[in-house]
Amino acid sequence: MCMNWIWSGMILVSIITSVFTGRVSETVNAVFEGAATSVSTLISFAGAMCFWTGIMRIAEGSGVSDTICRIIAPLVKWLFPGCGDSARRHISMNMTANMLGMGNAATPMGMLAAQELDMENPRPETPSYEMCMLVVINTTSFQLIPTTIIALRAAAGSADPVSIIVPVWFASAAALAAGVLSVKMMYRLKRG
Repeated sequence: MCMNWIWSGMILVSIITSVFTGRVSETVNAVFEGAATSVSTLISFAGAMCFWTGIMRIAEGSGVSDTICRIIAPLVKWLFPGCGDSARRHISMNMTANMLGMGNAATPMGMLAAQELDMENPRPETPSYEMCMLVVINTTSFQLIPTTIIALRAAAGSADPVSIIVPVWFASAAALAAGVLSVKMMYRLKRG
């Protein structure tokens, strides 16, 4: 509800400013140009997401995702010590999809993992350590292939949309490490 007021206020201020500065026609043109650009960006972005979602389905069907889940199983057990096998599998799939930059493909697995963790939670009114860790890892996920950013840069006409991969690796690794350490420290302080 608050965001509706913020957006409405921004639109109203823009209209009033354009009237007082005599730039109503420029504002109207910018609105239509922005709408056209957003549609073309959305279409190219949707194509990239469909491609990577299909790759994830192929990985699931071929057993590649199971192999990746086995490889990251020790990490998942360390990060989520109190959850069951079903939740760990969904968490592993979520982490794998996020690593491959497939945010839309990661969402259903994240939702299933959250439901499993909620059923395992002894105090449903309070999120468990595992639930908090899932939210942090899902939000700050390390991305080997940042497909969303690459697709947006390609749609915007970037000459080299892939050039941001190495900085994204550093930024996402730093964010993930900070998030995981924060959750671990907070829960350690809470118990101590």
